[in-house]
Amino acid sequence: MDGTAYQTTMHPDLSPNSTGPPNSTAGPQMKCNPVLLGIYSVVFVSGLMCFSLAMHVLKSSTTTITSIAVFNLIFTHFLFLLTVPFRIYYYSTHHWQLGLNTCKVISSMIHVHMYMSFVFYVIILISRIWSFYRKTEIMPSIQRLHALLVSAGVWVVVLVTFPCVVTLVYGKRAEDNNTTSQCFAFAEDIQSEAKVLNYIISTVIIVTTAVLTILQANVLLVLYKRDGKKCTLQQDFSAQLKSLCFALIMVASFIPYHIFRLYYLEHLELENINEVFLSLTTFNCLDMLTFLGRRTCFVCEAGR
Repeated sequence: MDGTAYQTTMHPDLSPNSTGPPNSTAGPQMKCNPVLLGIYSVVFVSGLMCFSLAMHVLKSSTTTITSIAVFNLIFTHFLFLLTVPFRIYYYSTHHWQLGLNTCKVISSMIHVHMYMSFVFYVIILISRIWSFYRKTEIMPSIQRLHALLVSAGVWVVVLVTFPCVVTLVYGKRAEDNNTTSQCFAFAEDIQSEAKVLNYIISTVIIVTTAVLTILQANVLLVLYKRDGKKCTLQQDFSAQLKSLCFALIMVASFIPYHIFRLYYLEHLELENINEVFLSLTTFNCLDMLTFLGRRTCFVCEAGR
């Protein structure tokens, strides 16, 4: 997705406040803020714990496409967790004092997290499904330096381009209305063209997630039919089972939000509810628990 598509999809979904004047939104905001505060507090604490447990994955593994995707997924979660305290601060104080540009950058990071996580999930699942159906073909290894350079290049583009675009384009009406004490309220900036892109992107994510989950479940079914109960003792089954966990995390984290998003685009007054659905996508930070296996870590298995 290019920068233009991203900026048009990002901020229709970020507001815990409605699009009206501050006084008219105080009631809905107060109702949603405790829920959002609780969600982000749980995500922050549990996410940091999971991150510390998953750090051992970085110590030793092969540099396959899958392992590189896993490393970048961990980094994606880490970057987002750095921004969560700002959200906790806002939902606990009901007031933003860090400036509108800072608000817009923090707002963009939850969408950077969601979309980048989705991309890395897709890479992981496709590589695991491909390795199952193409057993004679070995997944290529990549030199560690090359993997580092490619990953660094991708993140430079993401972290420089997207926040800059958001800072320049969004929040104009908030500046005009002098509502900079509020944050994550950008629904007024959405245009009809942005709605079309939102519809397309949400549909693609829903369909892709569903298809990959079905394919991954079929892989496990094939293994079970072939080996019966003995399949649970095999390393390949364990690796594919962890891949299914990633697929189920995608289903739980992304599909409810994007289904609601299709409805929300025609009912922008539901910004507060949309923000709750958006916050639920951040629970995918807990996917790092799947890296901790009974025998070997997921990326080590992926390299086989």
